Formats: sequence, structure tokens, C-alpha cells
Amino acid sequence: MALNYNLAKVYLLSDNDPEFVNQILSLFVTEVPSDMQQIKIGIKTKDYKLAYSYAHKIKPSLDLLGMNVAFEEIFQIEAWAKNGGKRKEIDDTFDSLESKIEKAVKEISKNFNF
Repeated sequence: MALNYNLAKVYLLSDNDPEFVNQILSLFVTEVPSDMQQIKIGIKTKDYKLAYSYAHKIKPSLDLLGMNVAFEEIFQIEAWAKNGGKRKEIDDTFDSLESKIEKAVKEISKNFNF
């Protein structure tokens, strides 16, 4: 049972095509962790464009996988980067987001044998 993600939107979008669902999940598992590393680098080095571009890139994936809290957190990171890093709690927000994504990646990998 999925606890860290919800595939309802993926199945709806795919018209219940299991191959399409596997492609979406495979892309999530392989690309989002490295994209998160780029966001982390952007936050640490105050490279706001880098952080924003990768946050913007993964935002639709989080929405598609029903990761609502993670979606809100990526939105906060995007806003932080857009506003030139004015929020002090961004490290906590990133850590929380990273934890949610790691759990989802682990769960998806186990459930779909990636």
C-alpha cells in the first residue's frame, strides 16, 4: 500500500496503461533525486536560479504523484528562490521535502521493482 505517494492522477492521465505508469515512476525514481541535489546546491551556494529551475522542474511530478505536502514545500522553495532567499527556514523545508522524496523513491522502487 502506497503511503508516500498516490497514483490516482497517474492512472487517470494514463487511462490505466501500466506501461505508461511504469515510465512515469521510473523517471521519478531516476531523475528527481539528482534534481534534488541541484536544489540543495542552489540553496547552499545561494544560486537562486539553479534552485528555482530544478524546483520548478520537479513540481509537476510531485503533484502528479499526489505528494501534496511535498508539492507545497517545493512551492515554498520556488518562492524562496524567486524572492532572493529571504526565508530563513528554507533549510528545514528542504530537509522535510528531501525526506518525503527519499521515502517515496524507496517505496516506489520496492513496489514496482526498479
